[in-house]
Amino acid sequence: MIDIQFVRDNPDVVKTKSAQKGYDIDVDRLIELDAERRLLLQQVDDLRQRRNDNASKMKGGKPEQDLIDEGKQIKIELAEREEYLVKVESDWLELLKTVPNMALDEVPIGADESGNVEIRVWGDKPEFDFEIKNHAEIALAKGWLDKERGTKIAGSRFVYTKGDLVRLEFALWQFGMNVLADQGVLQKLIETNNLSVSNKPFTPILPPAVAKKAVFEATGRLNKEEQTYKFEGEDLWVNASAEHTIAPIYLNEILDEEELPIRYVGYTTAFRKEAGTYGKDTEGIFRLHQFNKLEMESFTTPETSYDEHLLLVALQEYLMQQLGLPYHVLEKCTADVGRPNAKGVDIEVWLPSQGTYRETHTADYIGDYQARAMKTRVRRHDGVVELLHTNDATAFSQRPLIGIIENYQTADGDVVVPEVLRPYMGGREVI
Repeated sequence: MIDIQFVRDNPDVVKTKSAQKGYDIDVDRLIELDAERRLLLQQVDDLRQRRNDNASKMKGGKPEQDLIDEGKQIKIELAEREEYLVKVESDWLELLKTVPNMALDEVPIGADESGNVEIRVWGDKPEFDFEIKNHAEIALAKGWLDKERGTKIAGSRFVYTKGDLVRLEFALWQFGMNVLADQGVLQKLIETNNLSVSNKPFTPILPPAVAKKAVFEATGRLNKEEQTYKFEGEDLWVNASAEHTIAPIYLNEILDEEELPIRYVGYTTAFRKEAGTYGKDTEGIFRLHQFNKLEMESFTTPETSYDEHLLLVALQEYLMQQLGLPYHVLEKCTADVGRPNAKGVDIEVWLPSQGTYRETHTADYIGDYQARAMKTRVRRHDGVVELLHTNDATAFSQRPLIGIIENYQTADGDVVVPEVLRPYMGGREVI
């Protein structure tokens, strides 16, 4: 949630930057409600003081009738003002929650994902002397995917994953967690990128797969229509990515500064409706309703949060480079960056079958936007309590598996296992 003081001081900036993200926010109405709310708060405080003064005067004997009448009138006025305040405050808060985080000035302005800007390219695209196949064709031929039975049991875009593809996926998770626990790797990336952050390792975490609506709304991640599944008859929404339930772990808590940074690497099975998605994106495991994800989440002081974001991106690139997968890095534009994000970076892997790059990773720089609604704060060494900052970024989803299958395919229809994953595959070089 955005700081209301920033809205008061910069209404035109909020209008412009909200529109650049694709949000039509009635900022003038928000400021009107805010002024009305502050006036009502003052009126309620004044009436409560008058009520207390009146009650003090009536102590110590039989009160005069005018004091009794005054007390009754104050009670009526206070009840009216409090009732009106509840309504105005509710309207104010609902409108405030719709205001997106302000994109940093460095974020490119764009109307859709075509406005994203390529900032780095890594790796050589493989060349094949045989007719290449896409990942779905290879996986189906190998018996790694059973789409028909998945559809029979759960409906479209659910699959059974089997055999060596399951082993390769678990190898990916274990490799990712080991890298994120390696302080030597973290220190090297910190020094290479000249970052002012700790080399504290990531703690593995298995978070809940569901959260209450108010918790989801506090993180700015609830997308009811397009994305999020809900348990019927219950106030429980299903996570669409691991960070959705890791970010609010310290809801309504104050952390001591010496605890920071807190870094988690969390695994969940996630669920998304993926409304409006058709065509090649629904083949194989590219865009399913159910998928698995390993996610990084960090809690930092405000002054270290930007470098923390850069560290998470550096870790993503390191993971992809260790897999030997060609990729490029995109600076996401305003329309694609997301409501709670001040900045975002995507990494996309090269897919030979499509002749283009497709997304495998995203990294979100959020600042204090989530922490304000979650009331997650840090007590500094001098005793001052302030909002901390959050960052999240993909470690691995199942998408890199697609990149491995396609970039490491052989003429025989097999797949070469990336060298760094072989220790987790019993030393196997080909599957």
